Amino acid sequence: MKETQAREEICRVGRSLFERGYVHATAGNISVRLDDGFLITPTDACLGFLDPARLAKLDAQGQQTGGDRASKTIALHTRIYAAARKFDAGTACVIHTHSTHCVALTLANTPGGELLPALTPYFVMKVGHVPLIPYHRPGAPEAAELVAQAIERHGAAGTPIRAVMLERLGPNVWHEGPAAAMAVLEELEETAKLQLLAGPARPEPLGSEQIDELRRIFGARW
Repeated sequence: MKETQAREEICRVGRSLFERGYVHATAGNISVRLDDGFLITPTDACLGFLDPARLAKLDAQGQQTGGDRASKTIALHTRIYAAARKFDAGTACVIHTHSTHCVALTLANTPGGELLPALTPYFVMKVGHVPLIPYHRPGAPEAAELVAQAIERHGAAGTPIRAVMLERLGPNVWHEGPAAAMAVLEELEETAKLQLLAGPARPEPLGSEQIDELRRIFGARW
């Protein structure tokens, strides 16, 4: 994606997420990997009111070269790109939000090391496994290391992931561009909402035969 197009897409997706309640206030950030570096939303910027010209530009080594001050999460984003591109070379966008239902599940002590079971076919097909990363302060390098390890672990097992969940903070999702990454986020947040709406009667996840069928027919990542 060319830089001019990437700037416009970041702002378009940020505005869409804000207007539909997937992000609020100045929470969340979006980055795009370019041929010569990265673009990322500025620190403390509201995703609903981004200016393409003021997005932070960084070189391939992560040093800022233009725009407003980059979000501190660029360190996490660059670790995600480095790890995820080993298993999907097209990875070129990372989105982080504090989406309400995803965060609420972490407050409810989701068991088992993953945010959600295989609840729906589209969650299995479009999102896949979502490792739950234990709480660390925003921007902590320890969290970035755990995220990279989770990406490596799932990729090596033949189930590459497109999302992780930072406990009490929110999801990070990635894909080939802002629109595709937004679709992953939407499916993840809506599945988290379904899990919470089900209440104490937790629904049974899809069985192994059903998941195998989704893998065979649709190339599901589960």
